[in-house]
Amino acid sequence: MATSKAQQFQLNEGMELQITVTGLPNGSSVRAEFHLKNCPRTWILHWGCIYQGNNNWFVPSEHSSKQGALQTPFVKSGNAYVVILELRDPRVRAIEFVLKDGSHNRWLKQHNGNFRVEIPWNDLHVHHQIPKNLIERRAHKIWDRKGRPQSSAHEQQIDYDNAVRELQIELARGISLDDLQANSTVPVEKEVTNEPHQTVNNQSYRRKHDVQKWLQKYAEPINRNGSVQSSTLVELSKRSVGQENVISQKSFHVRNYEITVLQRNVNGDCRLWVATNMAGPTVLHWGVAKSSAGEWLIPPPDVLPEKSKFVHGACQTHFTDMSSREHSYQFIDINLKRGGLVGIQFVIWSGGYWLNNNGTNFIVNLKSADSTSSDKLDVDEKYILKWLLDEISEREIEAERSLMHRFNIATELTDRCKDEGEGGCIGIMVWMRFMATRHLTWNKNYNVKPREISEALERFTNLMEKIYLQKPNKREIVRLTMALVGRGGQGDVGQRIRDEILVIQRNNHCKSGMMEEWHQKLHNNSSADDVIICEALLNYVRSDFRIDAYWQTLKTNGLTKERLASYDRPIVSEPRFRSDAKEGLIRDLTMYLKTLKAVHSGADLESAIDTFLSPSKGHHVFAVNGLSPKLQDLLNLVKRLVREENTEPLIEKLVDARIQLHPALRAPRTRAKDLLFLDIALESCFKTTIEKRLISLNFNNPPEIIFVICVVLENLCLSTVNNEEIIFCTKDWYRVSEAYKPHDVQWALQTKAVLDRLQLVLADRCQHYFTLIQPSAKYLGQLLRIDKHGIDVFTEEVIRSGPGAVLSTLINRFDPSLRKIANLGCWQVISSADAYGFLVCVNELIVVQNKVYSKPTVIIASKVTGEEEIPAGVVAVLTPSMIDVLSHVSIRARNSKICFATCFDQNVLSNLKSKEGRAISIHTKSTGLVISDGNNSDVYVRHVYISSVPRGVISKGKKFCGHYVISSKEFTDERVGSKSYNIKFLRERVPSWIKIPTSAALPFGTFENVLSDDSNKDVARRISTLKDSLNRGDLTKLKAIQEAILQMCAPMALRNELMTKLRSERMPYLGDESGWNQSWVAIKKVWASKWNERAYVSCKKTKLDHDEVCMAVLIQEVICGDYAFVIHTNNPVSGDSSEIYTEIVKGLGETLVGAYPGRAMSFITKKTNLRSPTVISYPSKRIGLYSKPSIIFRSDSNNEDLEGNAGAGLYDSVIMDEAEEVVVDYSREPLIMDKSYQVRLFSAIAEAGNVIETLYGCPQDIEGVVKGGHIYIVQARPQV
Repeated sequence: MATSKAQQFQLNEGMELQITVTGLPNGSSVRAEFHLKNCPRTWILHWGCIYQGNNNWFVPSEHSSKQGALQTPFVKSGNAYVVILELRDPRVRAIEFVLKDGSHNRWLKQHNGNFRVEIPWNDLHVHHQIPKNLIERRAHKIWDRKGRPQSSAHEQQIDYDNAVRELQIELARGISLDDLQANSTVPVEKEVTNEPHQTVNNQSYRRKHDVQKWLQKYAEPINRNGSVQSSTLVELSKRSVGQENVISQKSFHVRNYEITVLQRNVNGDCRLWVATNMAGPTVLHWGVAKSSAGEWLIPPPDVLPEKSKFVHGACQTHFTDMSSREHSYQFIDINLKRGGLVGIQFVIWSGGYWLNNNGTNFIVNLKSADSTSSDKLDVDEKYILKWLLDEISEREIEAERSLMHRFNIATELTDRCKDEGEGGCIGIMVWMRFMATRHLTWNKNYNVKPREISEALERFTNLMEKIYLQKPNKREIVRLTMALVGRGGQGDVGQRIRDEILVIQRNNHCKSGMMEEWHQKLHNNSSADDVIICEALLNYVRSDFRIDAYWQTLKTNGLTKERLASYDRPIVSEPRFRSDAKEGLIRDLTMYLKTLKAVHSGADLESAIDTFLSPSKGHHVFAVNGLSPKLQDLLNLVKRLVREENTEPLIEKLVDARIQLHPALRAPRTRAKDLLFLDIALESCFKTTIEKRLISLNFNNPPEIIFVICVVLENLCLSTVNNEEIIFCTKDWYRVSEAYKPHDVQWALQTKAVLDRLQLVLADRCQHYFTLIQPSAKYLGQLLRIDKHGIDVFTEEVIRSGPGAVLSTLINRFDPSLRKIANLGCWQVISSADAYGFLVCVNELIVVQNKVYSKPTVIIASKVTGEEEIPAGVVAVLTPSMIDVLSHVSIRARNSKICFATCFDQNVLSNLKSKEGRAISIHTKSTGLVISDGNNSDVYVRHVYISSVPRGVISKGKKFCGHYVISSKEFTDERVGSKSYNIKFLRERVPSWIKIPTSAALPFGTFENVLSDDSNKDVARRISTLKDSLNRGDLTKLKAIQEAILQMCAPMALRNELMTKLRSERMPYLGDESGWNQSWVAIKKVWASKWNERAYVSCKKTKLDHDEVCMAVLIQEVICGDYAFVIHTNNPVSGDSSEIYTEIVKGLGETLVGAYPGRAMSFITKKTNLRSPTVISYPSKRIGLYSKPSIIFRSDSNNEDLEGNAGAGLYDSVIMDEAEEVVVDYSREPLIMDKSYQVRLFSAIAEAGNVIETLYGCPQDIEGVVKGGHIYIVQARPQV
């Protein structure tokens, strides 16, 4: 039931005023009823509201008044006069009023002051109307925002009351109680009575959507050859004039006609071949340009072709017919000689009418014979659509005349290139962005109506809409492009820009000065700058005509005095208005701003929502596209929330609106452009809002950050084409959100793994953007003479303006808190060793892996993949890259006693980089690294001592045993390497629950024997010659040797023996000819890997004779398992021999030991308690490798596992059937989700490792597979 409060006033002349204040059932409104009795005539209630802590009168937001008060007449009702007011703003604490006698113009007051009636919201609304757990959650949120201070009972009561008020305000704004409940962020486990709020259980801010429904997965064709889409007319023309002399070409498409212009250099003369597919008498009406392509001059008499004449300041030349059996066309051959002309312009007369280029002349810019333009630019042309960018450059002179010209040209070029991979749309986007960022001229000596600009812009955006619908793989580029331009429109949409400025001038008496200059500019060439100018004028007026508000708004949005003065119709004056015009100007400029945004600001949120919600051509977007009515409520709510200072509810509602919009956006039935502009506007507003929210975020409060990252991830899913991995990460984030426990180490490790993977995804997307976009930006930017900085940062700016940038910031700021909870510190030590050396910074370790450092060196490498060789002279490698502890480079670092560590704190790494060139000292501790400044002389002494220790590495050559292929029973240490021999050893000794795959091998000497076969004598000679060059230090010959080996032929005996041994070992049969060919290529690749750069350099470092390296090939059945693992039975990180260290990945093990980004899941097990494994890291590997039943050919050289040499991993293993890369989804992974399964499996793996170590009597490096719960061991060797 509603609660009421009553109050009475005795007035003059026997009148009585009774006031009843009632709380309404919705819990968010109050009704005040004024009953005036014994009243002989009509009175007026003159009233206003009082907010808490402020004695000034305010008008409620649902009413409007210019005077700061309202006047409401009493209405006759029975024997009394009545006024009923309904208030929705819980901030109102009282109503003050006086009574006015309208007929006698007199006022009735209380003791010469105002009457006052209190509005006790909390007393009027019984709290059970807002659920107590909801109030409690909001009170907790308020306490959380204050930093979780120790609160007294009184302070807790204040938070509770403020929570009630906040919820009442949101209810008053139209947010339903269901929405408030659904979006409640902190669950309350304990019911709270009317006592002040208690501290609630600190669980996560939870959201969860079925993000799998948002999957967008399309092929990504890229134009890689940059070739022009050649038409029949172009090909016929080139055939006629000779392809070799053509230095440029240009084609125009108007209606159903094509005009092609080829420029040739013939004996130093510039010749033009103009051809068209028009039929009948056709005339070229043309002129030339000497200084700029915009000129039209009469051609010199000596360059006129046949059938030409001068007429009215131009030359007219008749086309000549050219025909063959299949085709016919017309042409003109013009010899411009060496006249130094820069271009020609023309139109064509045919069939009784003139043909031009969409309202303008056809323009062709001429290249000089020694041109240094596009042909000599330093750009990789395989990633660009060269003809498009060349033509954009040529037509920029025409495009800069006005935005109408620019958008018309853009429409034409986009239509021509839309089917040419992504390169075409990227080129258009790059051009539009150069324009939008004011690197290009918007208007030059041309007067154009706003209506014409608006119509040209609409044609362009309509074509973008068509591409969006028909080319799903290009949607991301289309979004980037449409975010740069306005919506445009037909009819009076653009005309209103011209008309309404006149109304503003007339209504507000501002027909001169700055307003008249702006008026002239608007009539001459309206643009997106006008939106900024209008906003600046509004801020100027609202600030009581403070001129600094005007200039500050312009400056913030990139408009300077110089820019204003540079317009064809310059704006050089400052605004000046009459003070009494303030209200009218605010009203008129506000409405005019909407008109400008409707044309020029496609991504403006309010404009996009208004356009979206309004019916168009009889189609209401909701009904036609099957959208939920909830979207309309959300959009109306967003429009209200966007004006509020509190950004928290807006962030969530923006994403919720995008979620509701998404189904229609994927397959729109109509008005796709409106859908798209609305989604772009919502995304843009979200980015702006979340960036504001960053300032107040408490990164030491995980629930708050979990929630924000959650909505940011959802937003990223909705914005990204090919979003499968982001969707998997979002599902994984939901998982860790639900699992949150304060200060829980395992939770922190899992959460960090998800964020680590997201960092890899974001880095990959950045590289993808740079690969796709930057070549076009560089090429076109150089052609258009954009400043170098603008070109260099082009793609970087695109990325920073995108939805992933704020996620990267959140991850970087949250990471230290997670590492603190997980007790990780800022270092992960992969190879523990003290080091002293001079600091050198490099971008990639692989770039310097062949370098020999003459003095002890500590390298900071921005990127390490795990496959590199550590350069000679290096004593430590530090990197931000996440490297598996058991990767090849990690193993080699430990074997060589080189310090190797990953740093997770960019500040620490930046501080170290600032010391480049100086000596530093590194000490390894259990908590990480301790780094200090070193002493130069001490560094040299230590280096001489360490480097003087002999390595003791010996490698002996091996002889061919007479068989090309041997079975596992025939393995001996003279025939095969330790990899193969250990398989035989294990098969004979391990218990039956440990499985060993079937095996065979090509023994030592097989390669040399096959190479000496007569069928390979040419290859042998080629390799011998290349080896001579290699021995003289030419490392480029390594690749050539590998390529030569791939040309070897197989003796028939080898093929037959291979077939026989595979059958005898019951291994998968090679099948048909194709299977044999695949296996033979795989064998040759293993042999060739002896000459990979990494292996060759390693031999030289360890003073091995490379010629003595022999390569056997271990042949094994591929176990297509669920997981692959590597065990080190002596913990390589801590050096603790009582611990078994294991890393495990989904799919094949190549992602673990190879250069695949991300970390594996890892755990340690005490040998004294194999049933209690401890997880120390969770997986962030992005992909898993999966193969059908197949055979793997493993390298097995004689220099692996030698004392003092980590030869493992130097050479290649090749699967006969290429493995498939699958994006991994960890959100439902049993290894993570099912604790009992995890313990059982990890214990079994650890026990297998312990068994094998016991068999060998020394620590082992073991590779294995899990399939169907069974443990397979595929390799074992001594742990280095």
